[in-house]
Amino acid sequence: MSVASPPWLLVVHAIPPKPDYLRAKVGKRLARAGAIALKNSVYVLPRRDEAMEDLSWVRREVEAGGGECTILAASVVAGMSNDDLVARFKGARDSDYAAVAIEGDRLRLTLTAPPPLEAADREGVAVELGRLQRRLDEIRAIDWFDAEGGPAATESVRGVELALRALSGPAGDAPDGSAETRGRGALWVTRRDLHVDRLASAWLIRRFIDPAARFLFVEASAYTHAEPQRRFDMFEGEYTHEGADCTFETLLRRFALADPALVALGEIVHDLDLKERAFARPETDGVARLIDGLVRSQATDEARLEHGLAVFDALYAGFRPSGP
Repeated sequence: MSVASPPWLLVVHAIPPKPDYLRAKVGKRLARAGAIALKNSVYVLPRRDEAMEDLSWVRREVEAGGGECTILAASVVAGMSNDDLVARFKGARDSDYAAVAIEGDRLRLTLTAPPPLEAADREGVAVELGRLQRRLDEIRAIDWFDAEGGPAATESVRGVELALRALSGPAGDAPDGSAETRGRGALWVTRRDLHVDRLASAWLIRRFIDPAARFLFVEASAYTHAEPQRRFDMFEGEYTHEGADCTFETLLRRFALADPALVALGEIVHDLDLKERAFARPETDGVARLIDGLVRSQATDEARLEHGLAVFDALYAGFRPSGP
């Protein structure tokens, strides 16, 4: 979009005093869409397809609550130049980025300050980092005018990721030896009829734990374990559900994999495998449809694994920071 003369969308709403929550709900939706307030009940956004979609949802919610909402397209906004509006948007995003940078710096100091964190505490930081990365992605999505604070926020989040990696050691093992020993061409055994947790876990094993891994898909009732086979997502397996964790999350924890992109994937796999909304990530429903289509279209587990590796490669890339 040209900064010199961008068109705008204005939304004007009149919300009834009851129900009490409606005004707050509409305000939060407008904030997530990146709108800035011009005056009470009047907001502005750059005229973009995604902004129009967001405002259409706002209008629907306001009208469902008994209020009125009007969306207008405008080339100019009285009392403000286009440069003034662009500066307002940049300022809003800079404030968002600054909050991310402050939190990122806090997490990095938590990791680097003595004494060294225990493995469980590092896992907690990894979860917080995943949430911070999601917040950074949300801000980027509504940073239409390249606010100056973006690089600093990205660098802060990246610093936390690097600090986590440093604590995990060059091979990914925890310095206290708590991480599992990586495999080298081991035979990994799991149940037939691969679905989300076993597919994701097989991808994680091949990409991050044992690049030369071989896989065997068995009928659990007819299988007899033999050393040194490694079982995952199986009853009495070495790597399976533990506590509230699905197998993918168990592998992340046991092998000390703290990459925020992997943590994000783990949250999606958790909710799909356990049929929960514990994390309720916005990508979860789309991933569910994708995995369902893969399972329906590929009859054999070998084909599901082959295609699943490409699917999770793409998902992982999507959760990685876009910067260098």
